Amino acid sequence: MERCGSNLPPNAVHTAKRLLLAAPRGFCAGVDRAVKTVELTLQICGSPVYVRKQIVHNLHVVNRLVASGAVFVEELSEVPEGSVVVFSAHGVAPDVHQSALERNLQVIDATCPLVTKVHLEAHAYHRRGLSVLFIGHPGHDEVLGVLGELPGIIKLVGSTDEAATVQVSDPDRVGVIMQTTLSLDDSSEILAVLRRRFPALVVPPVDDICYATQNRQRAVHALAALAELVIVLGSPNSSNANRLREVAESCGATAYLLNDLSTVDLALFQDKQTIGVTASASTPEWIVQEAVSFLASQGFSEVEEINVAEETVTFSLPRHVSQAFVPTHAIGSVVR
Repeated sequence: MERCGSNLPPNAVHTAKRLLLAAPRGFCAGVDRAVKTVELTLQICGSPVYVRKQIVHNLHVVNRLVASGAVFVEELSEVPEGSVVVFSAHGVAPDVHQSALERNLQVIDATCPLVTKVHLEAHAYHRRGLSVLFIGHPGHDEVLGVLGELPGIIKLVGSTDEAATVQVSDPDRVGVIMQTTLSLDDSSEILAVLRRRFPALVVPPVDDICYATQNRQRAVHALAALAELVIVLGSPNSSNANRLREVAESCGATAYLLNDLSTVDLALFQDKQTIGVTASASTPEWIVQEAVSFLASQGFSEVEEINVAEETVTFSLPRHVSQAFVPTHAIGSVVR
């Protein structure tokens, strides 16, 4: 397969082994906000602080927070009444908020603001009388949260085949929203099918796929054009990490998704002159730097950063968390 945008001569040989680092990479603003929210809540409230689902989809982040006193649970029924609980960056459905209220939990909502935007768009479309279609991956935490906003009303579209067959009450009154961590290529293909079927399709004024997802995918395109092998540092349950691997492969590169390089097969690097490394939006930078050090020990000492965008986005922490969390003010409430 031809490499995406490659300008290298076909027989180009480099005298030194090169390591290409994608930029931007690693934590996005929403992940940074969510992780800091748990860290600060632990500092202010002490252990245990309960977290519903993984705060972000990364094994190393979760393990570090567990070591600091965070307790991760799947359901609120596992949280003792009156306890402090943090909702993950992926967002939750309204029935989860209601359950927390009934259990008198002190809730801090670390939902990424860009995910909250998608929740609000679904309600805005529904109020306008539009059928609401949601492009996303079944079973993902973010998707479950969005679908829970309007149970039985929002229709999930996960493929071009589903886009070609989904039924709506009025083809002239349809709106579409998207999971924030989708592949740009896949989402555009699904969207193209929907546009052909529903010419009056309403789309959000600002793209639902988050800026960080788009930037990291663009960077992988650049890596795949130059590297013989692309390593995506991230956890297998991370949607955006999987999309990065898929993007690299779609460009003709050999790509692997790895939590880290601690148990990597050294055979991967044999006869390679140029390796590209990126990190998902939920992967901390220290994992990248550990990989850089390891690869240097394998001869990849010429390090170059491939920068496709500058990121300046930041999100403020949930209300009260950065000041001082006062439990009596939050009992039975949601702190955003």
